[in-house]
Amino acid sequence: MKISLANRITIWILAVLFLTSGVLHLVKPGAFLWLMPPWLPEHNLLILASGVFEVLCAIGLIAKQKWAGYLSALVLLAIWPANIWYAFDVSSQGFNSQAVIAWLRLPLQIPLIYAAIKFARAAKPTD
Repeated sequence: MKISLANRITIWILAVLFLTSGVLHLVKPGAFLWLMPPWLPEHNLLILASGVFEVLCAIGLIAKQKWAGYLSALVLLAIWPANIWYAFDVSSQGFNSQAVIAWLRLPLQIPLIYAAIKFARAAKPTD
């Protein structure tokens, strides 16, 4: 299976987003505390773990590793509930730019998940 140009571009965007976000999670984890749902335990540990996984995914995507596509989809799915919680939480404070951005980014995860899975399926087993 070949990967389309659009999918390759999406994968590069995902790799850059993961690398940037992952490094920020590791360097300044406190900056992400406000995004954490109160029902999740060990906020700092989860922020650091997500940073590690994001950097790992970025490196794997750049290196065109099959596993990186599947792991990227799983990471995006794992953080989705927190993003949904945040969209509802920020919306409860009134309609503002943060609420709009929070709601707009939720459907944007769908093409990223799709591209990651398509990337994994198209990668050669030896990649």
